[in-house]
Amino acid sequence: MVMRTRISAELNGLRAAARAGMIGPMPPRALAAAARAMRRYGPLGAATALPAHRFPGRPGLADERGTLTFGELDRRCNALANALLSRGIGPGDTVGILCRNHRGLLEAMSGAAKTGASVLFLNTDFAAPQLRDAAAREGVTAVVHDEEFAGVVDGLDVPRFSDADLEVLIAGADDAPPPAPARHGSMVILTSGTSGRPKGAPRRQPRSLALPGGILSKVPFRAGEPMFVGPPLFHGLGLTSAILALGLGSTLVLRRRFDAALVLDDLERHRCTSFVAVPVMLSRLLAVPGVEERDLSRLRVVMTGGARLDPSLAGRVRAAFGPVLYNFYGSTEASCITIATPEDLAAAPGCVGRPPAGTTVAILGDDDRPVPPGATGRIFVDTPARFGGYTGGGGKEEVGGLMAVGDLGHLDEGGRLHVDGRADDMIVSGGENVHPGEVEDLLAAHPAVEEAAVVGVPDEEFGQRLRAYVVLGGNGSAGGGLTADEVKSLVAANLARHKVPRDVVFLDRLPRNPAGKVLKRALP
Repeated sequence: MVMRTRISAELNGLRAAARAGMIGPMPPRALAAAARAMRRYGPLGAATALPAHRFPGRPGLADERGTLTFGELDRRCNALANALLSRGIGPGDTVGILCRNHRGLLEAMSGAAKTGASVLFLNTDFAAPQLRDAAAREGVTAVVHDEEFAGVVDGLDVPRFSDADLEVLIAGADDAPPPAPARHGSMVILTSGTSGRPKGAPRRQPRSLALPGGILSKVPFRAGEPMFVGPPLFHGLGLTSAILALGLGSTLVLRRRFDAALVLDDLERHRCTSFVAVPVMLSRLLAVPGVEERDLSRLRVVMTGGARLDPSLAGRVRAAFGPVLYNFYGSTEASCITIATPEDLAAAPGCVGRPPAGTTVAILGDDDRPVPPGATGRIFVDTPARFGGYTGGGGKEEVGGLMAVGDLGHLDEGGRLHVDGRADDMIVSGGENVHPGEVEDLLAAHPAVEEAAVVGVPDEEFGQRLRAYVVLGGNGSAGGGLTADEVKSLVAANLARHKVPRDVVFLDRLPRNPAGKVLKRALP
């Protein structure tokens, strides 16, 4: 059964990749060179080589510094790999990358992978102690970082290269393909750390089309069409999208920091047909004055993920851009789990859709047995790209070959998955279970509310009580336009009494990590 599922995933991936143009005819010499690069360096090291052999003169990457063709980008990666090799970095080493979204991150990724070193993507929000902890735990032996993080990396006793140093290394090295390493390194992505200390989730570099093909079977990205990727590339959604763009030979448009007005300029100037963003980025984009006057007529795919999508926001995106929104649900440990299409979101706003071929999703109760449609339980999955355990040891709970995601959810009658919240976020108040996402969605749908978060706080009588943190629209001034009593009345008129917040706190903005997830433990 497992073998049939894997074969189905590969065949589905192959068909979807061919339909999207990821696989296509190539001159024999280019085909041989691409195959040689894949064999030498593995998928991560060859990520820039494959489009370079197929489309050497096509614009491959655009950032604040300008545009590089795929050929130029790969030669720069070769030069950096040769420079790192000359400094003793290669198989057995782990190169940490602490960079925002720009060419330097991709050059460090591909260049390090071409040496045979493992690559660790570091969170740009880390303070120095967090960085030191992650670097020691993951065995980092060198760091590539943006100049702005010089103070954060200063305490690391390993070779350090700033983005300015990369330019010197690349300019002074041979840009010919480096020798094949003795073995390929792994790729390590850190968990978001929203519920604890970030952990390393290593991935092998499989030569499989199941993951990219699964995404392409749901989302109509097409080869050669410019794609703007907004989420940080150290995060699973951003990195997966960027590598997918390279595989498609699509111009990858990046910006170091997300500025909604400047991103609109990028989408318009580069005539992007696809836009990848976390929900808060979409909300800020829609709030830019004059957004409806921009020429975004070529935009036919808006893919969001990484955080909860409010049904009200899904409706606003549809009203602004048409039926182009896709909701990606995944995790660091499992990669892609489900994707909601525009049709799914029209039928069930806020859902995360259905899994692609080769992926299994089950909702299990406390007895580890499947629950009926509509009932909330723990989400368990099996995906072609799931990890094998954390670098520090241990893994996720498993039941019958399926891995726990750590989220609660339910399936509707149409088989679409709905994520109700984190398992460790569930609030038990007076013996009643409350899933905060239900209350958050209700509040966010109010026209005076920009965003909301609901948590449980200790209560002597009920064990826990609900506290709502609300960001109002407009200037977000505390209490302006909506009072605490009105917030409570809104919930009381629509949900059961035990779901009404006892406390309401107005904030100017919810604390979020760079990937757009609300940091509930950082709420005041």
